[in-house]
Amino acid sequence: MKPSLGAPSALRNSDVTPVWLRRYAKFVAGSTLFLIFAGAMVTSTGSGLAVPDWPLSYGMVMPPMIGGIFYEHGHRMIAATVGLLTVIQAIWLQLREPKRFTRILGWCSVGAVIAQGVLGGVTVLLLLPHSVSIAHAGLAEIFFCLNASIAFFTSNWFRTSRAMEKGDAPIGLTTLLVLVAYAQILIGATMRHLGAGLAIPDFPLSFGRLVPHFTSLEIAVNFAHRAGGVCVGALVIYLAVRLRRFESLHPLRQLSNLLVTVVLIQIALGGYVVWSGKQPVITSVHVMTGAATLGLSLITALTARTIGWRTRRQRTGALLATEVPA
Repeated sequence: MKPSLGAPSALRNSDVTPVWLRRYAKFVAGSTLFLIFAGAMVTSTGSGLAVPDWPLSYGMVMPPMIGGIFYEHGHRMIAATVGLLTVIQAIWLQLREPKRFTRILGWCSVGAVIAQGVLGGVTVLLLLPHSVSIAHAGLAEIFFCLNASIAFFTSNWFRTSRAMEKGDAPIGLTTLLVLVAYAQILIGATMRHLGAGLAIPDFPLSFGRLVPHFTSLEIAVNFAHRAGGVCVGALVIYLAVRLRRFESLHPLRQLSNLLVTVVLIQIALGGYVVWSGKQPVITSVHVMTGAATLGLSLITALTARTIGWRTRRQRTGALLATEVPA
């Protein structure tokens, strides 16, 4: 890659996040990803109403962990733990994090986890209505993205990226990837809560065809999820090709390579979900890997915005600077 245009940004010690806070933010983001897996296990095992009351479980804080109760109440326990971790994160950020916008993200994450807990309770009390269940799944992804963003903005990765010279990073393309990946997750959540995961029983074809006959809503949603997977995969591959002009150790190049790997794993998991008849663990790992794809896409987009030209005026100024005679 040709050297980037523009002056490098200086690292400011005042912007350095304490090392243990950086590690804690990563731990919270990883715990949130595991929470998504635990929630997926509830749906994958059909345990959504194994505990019919809320906020207690059969009127108890700790019911017998048998059958579907293990998955449903276990999910609640993990959610409560992640909620506590999130509150601690927000307070720690408020006390020790120098960047104001990161402190704001910490409190946004607290608001998201509270809303998510209430939405989860409403889902149970209303006997799993599709709209509320899908909203619950969608908000879970937003909560994870908030914590992933906090982990990014407190990291040395972000600090080092800010010190790089500004370049022509694909800001628009990476932002589009985030939006398409989130839309794909919402379609997947709709498919799961409609019970349409096996509406098309073969893979990679659909009833032996590239495009099936849409004889039911379940088949249409299932195929839309498959088509969405193709769109995400195509965007990730196109992004990787676009970034070939960067050096192999460039942050965006590394992220795009990781995205390609994760998406290939996700496609293989999606196929195995169908071939195994929706084996619960594989299905839940597929959901978690989808969230990881969204999180990586978001980090890639944030990195592109960090090291890319932010305005046309800045880019024009950098170009003019290169034209000044020595």
